[in-house]
Amino acid sequence: MEMFLNELFNSIVQIILFTIIPIIWWLVINRRKENFFKWIGIKNIKDLNYKILLFMIIGILIFFGVGFLILYILRGVETATSKFIGLGINGLAATIIYSFIRTALSEEIFFRGFLLKRLSNKFGLLTGNIIQGILFGLIHGILFINIAGLIKTIIIIIFTALIGCFIGYINEKKTNGSIIFSWIVHGIANLFSSIISLFSLI
Repeated sequence: MEMFLNELFNSIVQIILFTIIPIIWWLVINRRKENFFKWIGIKNIKDLNYKILLFMIIGILIFFGVGFLILYILRGVETATSKFIGLGINGLAATIIYSFIRTALSEEIFFRGFLLKRLSNKFGLLTGNIIQGILFGLIHGILFINIAGLIKTIIIIIFTALIGCFIGYINEKKTNGSIIFSWIVHGIANLFSSIISLFSLI
């Protein structure tokens, strides 16, 4: 229960931190044009169809594969999910909060909801998506440079950047700018990584 409450508290703090810059930007630039949630991409996916569901499944499978590979590469290295190692079913509620709220939602709000949309408006979708993907990869990789070494860090950066570009493209081209798609895919993938730690599967 204590771990669950800690994750809940930390999730709220992280959502606030990742939303400060977007809210300030929206207040200054865009508040009279549309509400914040729609502007950031927290809106229904229009025309949900089998193609979007197929992309979602593909995204989840890619995330699973990359997540498993990264965890395998980093076995023995302290990661964000290391705190869940060996907890089994007792840690499941905390990992759900961690996976869907603390990491997936906060990162999707900032990277795909705010950054990608602003960069795309300025430079076009292709360039904006590549920039946000690279930044997404760098943020994930840079955390490991001192503990995982240069080669493993580069692998992490490349894989997470490609995933960031993939889900960014789907959000903007297939789901009318909604970040719900990437939030679900990202959350399920993070939960998969957390479950590997929970049950010590690697």
